[in-house]
Amino acid sequence: MVIASEFFDLNTGAKIPSVGLGTGQSDPGVVGRAVEFAIKVGYRHIDCSPLYGNEKQIGLVFKNLIAEGVVKREDLWVTSKLWCTDHAPEDVPAALDRTLQDLQLDYVDLYLIHWPVRMKKGAVGFKAENLIPVDIPSTWKAMEALYDSGKARAIGVSNFSTKKLSDLLETARVPPAVDQVECHPLWQQTKLQEFCKAKGVHLSGYSPLGSPGSSWVKTQVLKHPVITEVAEELGKTPPQVALRWGLQMGHSVLPKSTTEARIMENFDVFGWSLPGDLVAKFSGIEQARLVEGTPFTSETYGSYRSLEELWDGEL
Repeated sequence: MVIASEFFDLNTGAKIPSVGLGTGQSDPGVVGRAVEFAIKVGYRHIDCSPLYGNEKQIGLVFKNLIAEGVVKREDLWVTSKLWCTDHAPEDVPAALDRTLQDLQLDYVDLYLIHWPVRMKKGAVGFKAENLIPVDIPSTWKAMEALYDSGKARAIGVSNFSTKKLSDLLETARVPPAVDQVECHPLWQQTKLQEFCKAKGVHLSGYSPLGSPGSSWVKTQVLKHPVITEVAEELGKTPPQVALRWGLQMGHSVLPKSTTEARIMENFDVFGWSLPGDLVAKFSGIEQARLVEGTPFTSETYGSYRSLEELWDGEL
């Protein structure tokens, strides 16, 4: 039985807080209040990206809370990501500098390649004609330089399949510390989890509740009978059970919410655990990937002709 702690160890020696607040799909107007509330109730891990369009608002909160003495910078774990339009090696440091300026920080604790996908510089949106062939090794070398500089205390990837992560590990001077991927009881990433553990790469799970607020998601993770029955048996909520399952699998979880009650509920996952017999029930859940990445495939443009190629068969 894995007893989940409040931190996981990375291959850099750093400790990543096991529960983070996701900030995707959070409007700039409300995300600041959500981040402020989360930090005040104990969250120390905030997951950001320039794609989300709200890093400036989050930066204001960081600045104010640090100035007020609510939290010290060294006690925060801030992740951000390199977007697909900035993969050219010469564009990578400028992209991080923009993020640092927006977040009002001198460094990020973790900087990730958001997708193994490249788009034309300055492209807006997800049009197929903006896709161009990806060159992960050259982008990664630029990421390694950011690690060397101290502006990114750890570097990693996101949405990388087992094969893409394996390929990167073969050429990387600095191995990725993290692969952040969709992970929840209905998409358990068993193969990737085992590979990451064997290679010393930490898996971090986004959409650990299955993105319940997203209109495009047809499968309701939190309504699955295994999760609702376990929650009822333990006197917990379905989100708490889904998050606790992730922690006991050994990966950090990044639930998104802008609602104060849910932000608190999602953090109440320590001091109790799922017994082994209940954990075993999760292995029988039928699997379904929710985030497919269809806009990153094209018969004409970019590197991937199909979802099969994007995910290397992990569908």
